[in-house]
Amino acid sequence: MNLELYKYWVLLLIPVSVVLLYTSVKGIKEEVPTEEREYLDPVPSQLKKIWPLVNLVSFYIGERLPVEWLVRYQKSLIKAGLNYVMSPAQYFSLQITSAVLMAAIASCLSVMLGAFDYLYALVGAGVGYFMPMMSVRDIRTRREQALVRSLPIYLDFLTMSTQAGLNITGAIMQSVDKGPESPMKIEFRKYLRDLRAGMSRDDGLRTMADRLDISEINAFVSAVIQAEKTGASVGNTLKIQSDQRRMERFQKAEKLAMQAPVKLIFPLVAFIFPTTFIVIFFPIAMKLMEAL
Repeated sequence: MNLELYKYWVLLLIPVSVVLLYTSVKGIKEEVPTEEREYLDPVPSQLKKIWPLVNLVSFYIGERLPVEWLVRYQKSLIKAGLNYVMSPAQYFSLQITSAVLMAAIASCLSVMLGAFDYLYALVGAGVGYFMPMMSVRDIRTRREQALVRSLPIYLDFLTMSTQAGLNITGAIMQSVDKGPESPMKIEFRKYLRDLRAGMSRDDGLRTMADRLDISEINAFVSAVIQAEKTGASVGNTLKIQSDQRRMERFQKAEKLAMQAPVKLIFPLVAFIFPTTFIVIFFPIAMKLMEAL
């Protein structure tokens, strides 16, 4: 009789637990304010499905993060051009969400294979935690390469505009209007926005250089500021900068071409040569074994 009563209690508590869980999750979700993305870049398609979880985690732990972490994350997002996609708190929340999901996936796979171990969950959590960081680093590297690649083109636009009689601000406006789409165009737009906000021309250029932290951009900004302070020709300075940037690009390409044979040594020795030796000597070895 007690066993039958226990079964009835269990059957009664299961729907009650489901209702309480649904109510709790709904209440937690309603507490999270709706994100206003009118003036932000769209969320990448790969993150749209988990973005509500990211916002949920960000809402509850974002204010508890140390200021040093937020500043470091903000710098990484700015250099990668993602500061209008997510906030530093959302970036950290994305790492936490990714770690939890990867740990859950690793645990489920290990259970399905019949070899569950907490080590798999820890490895999955570690991989999930560092995946967003590696993605942001790759995006930053590709963006910096695109900036350096498009810089000589925009220097040519600036040179032609300044030699036609415009100052550096007018030349940047013309390059933004006529130049090709690239991260350099976006950075010049930010510079013009800073000028409209009341920032001086030199401070705007220095802010752009500090934001990007690329040696080629720093050299360009320093040369322009120095030319304006000393009264030198800005057009000639920009032309010299353009020629120098192109020369550096060719030198970098030559350096990469010279490094290619050295980088090919390991795959040749580790993979290609052993396979070649196996293909060549296997028939000879078989014939020797038959003869002996």
